[in-house]
Amino acid sequence: MAKQPLSLAWASRFNRSFFALTRSHLRAGSRAMRQALKPAAHPHQPPAGRGDWIAGVAFGVAGARRFRLYRPPGVQAGDKLPLIVMLHGCGQDARSFAASTRMNRVAARERFLVLYPEQERLANSQGCWNWFDTRSGRADGEAALILNAIDQVCLLHPVDRACVALVGLSSGASMAALLATQHPQRFKALVMHSGVPPGTAHSTLSALRAMNGRGATRPPSAAESAGPAWPPLMVIHGAADAVVAASNGQAAVQLWADAAGARTAKARRAQRGKRYGATVTDFKRRSDVVATLVEVDGLGHAWSGGAASEPFSDSLGPDASRMAWAFAARQFAKA
Repeated sequence: MAKQPLSLAWASRFNRSFFALTRSHLRAGSRAMRQALKPAAHPHQPPAGRGDWIAGVAFGVAGARRFRLYRPPGVQAGDKLPLIVMLHGCGQDARSFAASTRMNRVAARERFLVLYPEQERLANSQGCWNWFDTRSGRADGEAALILNAIDQVCLLHPVDRACVALVGLSSGASMAALLATQHPQRFKALVMHSGVPPGTAHSTLSALRAMNGRGATRPPSAAESAGPAWPPLMVIHGAADAVVAASNGQAAVQLWADAAGARTAKARRAQRGKRYGATVTDFKRRSDVVATLVEVDGLGHAWSGGAASEPFSDSLGPDASRMAWAFAARQFAKA
């Protein structure tokens, strides 16, 4: 049976009040720095596969966040590799998310870098990204820290800046969507797994409503419509998700379709062996795919096709990591 990540509803009971912003940021930055400077037991061993597992920390006005970078074996001077940014869900960190998704194995085979930003427990006691906390500025502060981590990796490692994509699970998916809509020129693709679309929440209470499928997604503003087009979106969502209602996946692709003036193509069925079946629907503007919705039968709130031995995974689902990379690679090919 699939193991479920901690829901934001449960987490919020233990997170009754937020720290004052300045004090919280200082404490988060101090702790992140101490942890970043602490020698790791296996600094170069990734959770799975060969390659390097590199620690780092990003700083900004909102404090600091640790991150891990997976670098596949055989990287040479002068290489320019794609970068996939992986944002974990509640109750996870960089290492557990890498182990659950097994994205590093895909990266070793296909030769791309993987960045795993990590939420600080002082910022959220359950490790959730505060994607919903837009009124206080906390969401924007965390988004800026993730951008700083991306910039640092692009500066120090052989990244093709024209080939960067965002992938997230649960609260990480919602944070990824916030980044993609605020900075569309920075990313070529976005993959949301079991997340809530942007514009549905501005506080903890409204986030809980949105997770239950009762959020009112705002239409894109005139400024957003006039700006750079949002990167193509893939949504992967379980039909049996009891934490984030499946209607959120449908709302996300519809938001993208409306912003781009895309039409709905005919849905198709997909299934491989004994894995869960899925319904796949594309949203197209002319011949371009603006958004793709993958609705997975029987999947709860867990990474589809994840490692069976890890929490927050369901090994019976279609392989979300392979799907995410294939989707991103199609967009990179157009760069």
